[in-house]
Amino acid sequence: QVQLVESGGGLVQAGGSLRLSCAVSGRISNYAMGWFRQPLGKEREFVAGISRRAGTTNYADSVKGRFTISRDNAKNTVYLEMNNLKPEDTAVYYCAADLFGSGSSRGEYEYWGQGTQVTVSS
Repeated sequence: QVQLVESGGGLVQAGGSLRLSCAVSGRISNYAMGWFRQPLGKEREFVAGISRRAGTTNYADSVKGRFTISRDNAKNTVYLEMNNLKPEDTAVYYCAADLFGSGSSRGEYEYWGQGTQVTVSS
């Protein structure tokens, strides 16, 4: 059973930065990884994805140029660097693992973490 644990969320002012981490039990190199978010009262949405060897990354249009996804397979960890944060980025952020995909927004993502809250004040 793969377990994912997110960390690094918190409260930040608009224009600030946060770095989320997702620690994965098991061999992370087997999985494409993704970050999703769910604002309160809204549906979960894709934020960013990365292929197994970090050769391909994908981003939602709303975060392009501000967020960067990366991974360290030796540490079994995936990261989401978030810069120039906006109030509309406020959400619970989830890390997910996709055994068969490539980090696309349309991946199956079989495993999910519990989420970490990110709140951006104006």
